[in-house]
Amino acid sequence: MAKYKKKLDDDIRCPLEYGLTLFGGKWRSRIICVLFAHKKLRYSEIRKEMYNITDAVLASTLKDLIEDGLIDRKSYDEIPPRVEYSLTEKGQSVVPILQSICKWSGIFYKEDNENEMVQCQKCDHHG
Repeated sequence: MAKYKKKLDDDIRCPLEYGLTLFGGKWRSRIICVLFAHKKLRYSEIRKEMYNITDAVLASTLKDLIEDGLIDRKSYDEIPPRVEYSLTEKGQSVVPILQSICKWSGIFYKEDNENEMVQCQKCDHHG
């Protein structure tokens, strides 16, 4: 199955736009944080951590993160087959940036402990 080809290439004019293209957005940043917290996860384990993501969006986002060099996919020649996802060195280098954003957001976003996400409880930006 061929990957969808965009009609126009990204018009990236500054480094910030490049960074936000790679790790910005709801799903990309969450997947990075979940993999950082757990080191290695199988697809079903990532899916469980993400709660409200569809399989199509998760599969597509994982493929994009792999293509962008942020996530590594390792297949094991076992029965049943086993595939694990983990952050690459490039992916790990994004985590302090996301933690800084999280810390900044915590200052300006009114805390709502009732709706706090599980991933946020695992984030060590408070330290």
